Amino acid sequence: MRFQSPLVRGRLIRRYNRFLADVTLDSGQAVTAHCPNPGSMMGLKEPGLRVWLEPNDDPRKKLRYGWRLAELPGGHWAGIDAGLPNRVVREALEAARVAEFAAYGQVRAEVKYGERSRVDFLLTGAGLPDAYVEVKNVHLRRAGDWAEFPDSVTARGAKHMAELARMAQAGHRAAVLYLVQRSDCARFRLAADIDPAYAQAARAAAAAGVEMLCYGTAIDTGGVTLAAPLPVDLAPQG
Repeated sequence: MRFQSPLVRGRLIRRYNRFLADVTLDSGQAVTAHCPNPGSMMGLKEPGLRVWLEPNDDPRKKLRYGWRLAELPGGHWAGIDAGLPNRVVREALEAARVAEFAAYGQVRAEVKYGERSRVDFLLTGAGLPDAYVEVKNVHLRRAGDWAEFPDSVTARGAKHMAELARMAQAGHRAAVLYLVQRSDCARFRLAADIDPAYAQAARAAAAAGVEMLCYGTAIDTGGVTLAAPLPVDLAPQG
């Protein structure tokens, strides 16, 4: 997924009101940018953080900038847009770049299923069981090279796990694909101390046959694309 406009650099003043961020551009101009991430953004909202914004000239948008990336120590990057993983994964699914689903020929997004739910992607193919795929955005890192999910309590996420478990038990394929929007992580685990209920639901779903997948991303100021798979550890910590 490539950004539509060249990004501009600045420093974060503050992120507030969930969807707003004040930034001082390298030019010295102070701007308010849209923050496309309603989560806690733990570790990615400290004042002074080097950030990259995407400008736009769309008269329908109230803000002229959208926050896209954060620079991390050691030359690493983090993607900020929580809506971007679905676009990255869709591009990869349609190009048969997700090995687990390369045989599927049709990709449909936002399909109703379960109890008043929508799955991110429903994959179909001749002679193959339907595959229900839920995508989760991951950009929490607290220790070592571990990526973790979630970064806040997510009752909706636990509900998704239960729905997917029912699909698996009904004979379909069901999977969660955790997309890590950081370049400084090499493996994935559940943040059970942040949301014990989600961790319990995820482990129960895995036991019911839901596939737990994790992929990294290649990130630069041009865009974000799918990278290599990362190992998943669902074992309780401590």
